[in-house]
This record gives sequence, C-alpha cells and structure tokens, in this order.
Amino acid sequence: MTGPLRVGVMGCAGIAVRRMLPAFAACPDIEIAAVASRDPAKARQVAEQFGCRPVHGYGELLELDDIQAVYIPLPAALHAEWTEAALDSGRHVLAEKPLTTDRHLTGGLLELAAARGLVLMENVMFVHHPLHAAVRRLISDGAIGELRSFHASFTIPPLPDDDIRYDPALGGGALADVGVYPLRAALHFLGLELDVVGARLVRGAGRRVETSGAALLSTPGAVTAQITFGMEHAYRSSYELWGSEGGITVDRAFTPPADHVPVIGLHRDGKTEEIRLEPHDQVAATVAAFAAAVRAGTPPDSLATLRQAELLDETYRSASRAEPVRTG
Repeated sequence: MTGPLRVGVMGCAGIAVRRMLPAFAACPDIEIAAVASRDPAKARQVAEQFGCRPVHGYGELLELDDIQAVYIPLPAALHAEWTEAALDSGRHVLAEKPLTTDRHLTGGLLELAAARGLVLMENVMFVHHPLHAAVRRLISDGAIGELRSFHASFTIPPLPDDDIRYDPALGGGALADVGVYPLRAALHFLGLELDVVGARLVRGAGRRVETSGAALLSTPGAVTAQITFGMEHAYRSSYELWGSEGGITVDRAFTPPADHVPVIGLHRDGKTEEIRLEPHDQVAATVAAFAAAVRAGTPPDSLATLRQAELLDETYRSASRAEPVRTG
C-alpha cells in the first residue's frame, strides 16, 4: 500500500464524531474518504466537519471504488452484517467492540478476513496504551512474586433512557458494553486459557437488559480473576494484580484522556511506590495500530478477539444457568 489508508466511516455515532474521526484526521497514515449515514443531513454535517464526502446509506459506502478500509461504529447488533459486507467488498475493517454479539459469528468473520487477506480489528483501545505493557513488565520481572489474583472494575453512571445500550434488539446490555473492558484486561494479563467459573447478571428496575454484573474466572494454574461492571453506577475504571510478595494497582485504567498521567501503584513490604508514566493518547495509538496492521498485512489480536467473544458467551450462559436475570 502506498500513501495513506483511505477509510470510509459507516455511521455517525457519538464515539465516531467525538473520538475516532478526529484521531483519523490527525493520523498521517490515514485519510478520511467518506462518511455514511442513513440520514443525508447528518452525513453532510459530519463530512463537512472532517473534509470528506457524505454518503447516504451504508451500502452506498461500499460501492465507492476509492475506499480501502471501513470503520464501523454502528450498534453491536449490526456489526456482523456490515462487517461481513465490508470484508466481502474487499475492505479492511475496524469495528467497535464487541465485534459481534455471537461467538460463532465472530469466529466466522475472523476466518473470512484471514481467507481474504484482510485485516479485521476490534476497537478495544486500552490495550494499545503503554501503561499496561509497563504493568506486564513489572509482573514478568517478579515485582510482586508469583501472580495469585486479578480484580478489575468498569462502571459508569446511568445513560439517557433512549440510549441504544438499553435496547436488547440493538445488542445492548452492561456485559457487552462495559463488561468487555475488565474481561479483556483479564485476558490481557492472564492469557487465553482463562475460563469462566461463575457469573451473575442483574437487570435494573424498568430496564430490558442487564445493567450490572460480576464474574469469577480462573486459569489452569489457579490464578483467579474477579470482574465487575455496570452502567448505573458511580464511575470506576481500575484493576489490581496481587501476588505472593506484593500487589499492583491501576486507576483510570480503561478510558483515560490523552493528557492523563498514568500512575502504577506498586505495593510491597507494607510500602507503596507510585510509578508515574508519560501521558499517552490511546485513541491515536489504536488508529495508528490499525493503519500499521493494514500496511503489514498482519491482523492484531485475532486470538484475543475470539477468546473474548467466547468468554462473553460463557459469562451469559453461566449467569443464565444460575438463575434468570432478575429485576432488582
């Protein structure tokens, strides 16, 4: 590939307009070619803002002959259909998380991308922040001894009543939206052999989807992981790793602003050391990683993406075996 990667944006969701489109525009390896919406006025408004072509309809975007990749920020329930259509049209794809709402669909799309020599990347941004690589190095260097347990939480305040994340038909629910973060963090630190031991999902009063939940996971080596998540809570975004000789704590772990100074708390011998890192823009890093993957022809994190989908499914099934999702 020569020149910048020409990206078409399929939808004008808030995350696209607020975060991803500005990151695309700032990346020297990417050019925003077009923005599509089912609402022509919205497509024109966003296209004018970012200096690209407005397109009426998602299918029309895939008819353009100068689009090399597609970014899909649509509701989760629409990801599979339009990711498959984009791959069938020969385009690389960056899709919002979760990639699909079904483990088998996720596996099939990853296989389709591999068969066509295309990059399919799920937009889990925090894994591209160097903070987490620094934590991994501390663990591998033995800073906390043998790892014993992992705890992670991601909770957010209530959303507007008409938010799509409260709509089961659009793939809503706390697990797929906010639960992905602590679940993926567990995978990131504990590896692909992680399994679900048990789970609980709770539906808030008047809601049609689960609004909070928790899961217990474990590795074959008996390292345990506890994750909690919710979308009608006080904000929390953190994880902890505890070992035989100490612990590591991280706050503002999953969605830090670009100017945030990351702090790793290292707890040993009754003392706490604060390790401060340079601020980093994980949105820009994710966009750059997608462009680099396309240029290299090497999809990133496909195994983690698939295992994440399987663990989401296992969490749902474990919770449903325990008892039906309860209003409370």
